[in-house]
Amino acid sequence: MKSCNVLVVDDSRTMRSLIAATLSADPEINVVGEACDAFEARDAIKQLSPDVVTLDIEMPKMNGLDFLERIMRLRPTPVIVISSLTERGTDTSIRALEIGAVDCIAKPSPGNKDSLGDLGARVKAAAGAQLRKPRLGDAAPVRNAASYLSDGRVVAIGASMGGVEALCSLLSRFPENCPPTVVTQHMPAMFTKSFADRLNRLCRPKVTEAVDGAILSPGQVYIAPGGARHLLVAGADRPRCRLQEGDLVSGHRPSVDALFQSVARTLGPKSVGVILTGMGRDGAQGLSALRQTGAETIGQDEATSLVYGMPRAAFELGGVSQQLPLSAIADRILTMTNKKRMR
Repeated sequence: MKSCNVLVVDDSRTMRSLIAATLSADPEINVVGEACDAFEARDAIKQLSPDVVTLDIEMPKMNGLDFLERIMRLRPTPVIVISSLTERGTDTSIRALEIGAVDCIAKPSPGNKDSLGDLGARVKAAAGAQLRKPRLGDAAPVRNAASYLSDGRVVAIGASMGGVEALCSLLSRFPENCPPTVVTQHMPAMFTKSFADRLNRLCRPKVTEAVDGAILSPGQVYIAPGGARHLLVAGADRPRCRLQEGDLVSGHRPSVDALFQSVARTLGPKSVGVILTGMGRDGAQGLSALRQTGAETIGQDEATSLVYGMPRAAFELGGVSQQLPLSAIADRILTMTNKKRMR
């Protein structure tokens, strides 16, 4: 039975047809309409009340970001951005996720023909998302850098759907001398560079896309590049980033499980694991492995998760030692890893 109604918005008739055909192949999804611009989309949303909207943000007549802001303000609806892999397209997509889009997917291209392969699963996950107004403006006070000194523990964070908003909120609470932090966020290749740059402008620590061999240092946050390699941590005495080619792990590359398991092997109790909002189970086994080594582990709670999939799976597997609302996670990390608290 069809249970999820979707409106497809794109100025390209060919792309609309491709997206609609992909979604219609899923027996639980019903494409209730199509629109070629924001004005058609506005009328269609009023008339059809879709559960999810797929949105091309580079359209004529009205900027896609302006339209998205209106949707979130006037008629909050789960929106999945389907964007071109251009510098402008990826930057705009990251901004769309901050405004309130729940997910972002790359349009098919010669080098990325299968980008819509899991669109149906993402649409169904989006339909159950807990929509909230973006939280970038209500960040808690940032820990004073003078009152914090990293005890050397590495913080490993995993996130997926809803992770852009969650990571912006969490990392904006870190002081400039935060603990060395590695992040795997499920995101298409090319989007992660724009995401890292955006975080670097918003946050006090230095945020970069991870490069192979980079030494993990206080005040640095490393984002796993999207694409064909996993972000791992190597070197117990001098931890560093390792980008490694390999098969999908838990259905993803880069994989949160791959990151967490490498941290468990390399650092064990000299680390902190954090699992944030996202669909699926990636990260559950890795967080459990981390906890078994004696590492502190944190899971985002259901009330503040856009999609309580990954945190739930980790909690049910026993990998979460403490479950917290998003607004409390940064402070807990900093309290646990602050060398000055022991003086």
